[in-house]
Amino acid sequence: MSPTISTLPILILYPHNRCNCCCVMCDIWKIKDAREIGLADLERHMADIVSLGVQWVIFSGGEPLMHSDLFSLCRLLRGAGIRLTVLSTGITLAHQAKNLVENVDEVIVSLDGPPSVHDRIRRVPGAFVALAGGVSAIHRLRADFPVAGRCTVQKQNFGSLKETVAAARFMQLQSISFLAADITSTAFNRQDPWPIRRQSEVGLSTEEVEELEQAVEELIASQAEDFESGFIRESPDKLRRIALHYRAQLGELQAVAPRCNAPWVSAVVEADGTVRPCFFHEPIGNVSEQPLGEVLNSPQALEFRRTLNVAENPICRRCVCSLYLPDAR
Repeated sequence: MSPTISTLPILILYPHNRCNCCCVMCDIWKIKDAREIGLADLERHMADIVSLGVQWVIFSGGEPLMHSDLFSLCRLLRGAGIRLTVLSTGITLAHQAKNLVENVDEVIVSLDGPPSVHDRIRRVPGAFVALAGGVSAIHRLRADFPVAGRCTVQKQNFGSLKETVAAARFMQLQSISFLAADITSTAFNRQDPWPIRRQSEVGLSTEEVEELEQAVEELIASQAEDFESGFIRESPDKLRRIALHYRAQLGELQAVAPRCNAPWVSAVVEADGTVRPCFFHEPIGNVSEQPLGEVLNSPQALEFRRTLNVAENPICRRCVCSLYLPDAR
C-alpha cells in the first residue's frame, strides 16, 4: 500500500481524556487534568475531515459522555453525513439517552461480565445496574436503537464467558464481542509498559489459559445459535485466538499479528491533539500544531507507514484490537 493517505474512512476521536470507571486493565482513570476536544477545535479540522472522505467517526477515550458538550460535536459531524459511534462505560447512559438517540448512530458499551464481576472489574459499585438501566432508557425511547457490548477477557472474568453472554441477553444488547486485554503497550495512559508483576494481575497464567480454552469450547458448543446469528460477533476460531494471545504473552508460542491495515485507513486523535496511526503505536504528530491532513502525510507519518511490516512489527504482533478494510488501496 502507498504510504500516502488520500482517503481516511475511519477517524477515532477521544473527545474527553478522563473516565468514570477505575478498571483494573486500564490507567486512564489516573488522569487528573481534564482535557477535551472543543467545538472550535473540531471546526478547524472539518475541511480536512470532509476532503479525506471520513465516513465513520468513533468517539472513544476516556469516557466520551464526560465531555461538556459532546452532542455539538455530533451535530457538526452528522451535518457532513458521517456515521457516529460512541464507546461508553454506560455509567451515564440513562442521563444521556435522549441525546444519544437523537445525535448518534450506535453505542457500544463495555460489559465485563455478570453484575458482581462487572462491578469488581470496573471498581464502581452499581456499575452493572447503571449500565443496564441506561440501555433500557435508550430502548424505551427507540426500541431498535443499536447498543452492542464489548468484553475484555482477562484474569477476573475469563471463566464467565457464558454468564457474560447471558448478561448481554438480559440487557437486550444487539451483540457481544470479546477481545484479549492489552497488557504490554503504552496505550491507555501508560507512560511506560507495565512491569511483569502488573501484567500478571490482568494476564493469565498457564493454568488459567487452559481453563479459558475449556470455557471457550463450552461456549462454542452451547451457544451455536448465537455464533450463527452474529449475536456473538467473533467466529469460534477468532474466539479461540484470545487464549493463543495469552499463551504468546507467556512465551509459550510465537505471537502472530492479526490481519490489519488500520494505519492506512484510520487514525486516532486524542483529546490533547495527539495523532496516532492506531491505539497502540507512537504518535505521528499533533493537530494542535498543524492540520489533520498534514499530520497524516508528514515525513514522520510517511516513513512510519513505508517501513511498517505488520507481520513482523512487535507491537502489531501483540495487538488485541485490529482493523482491516478489504477494499483499501
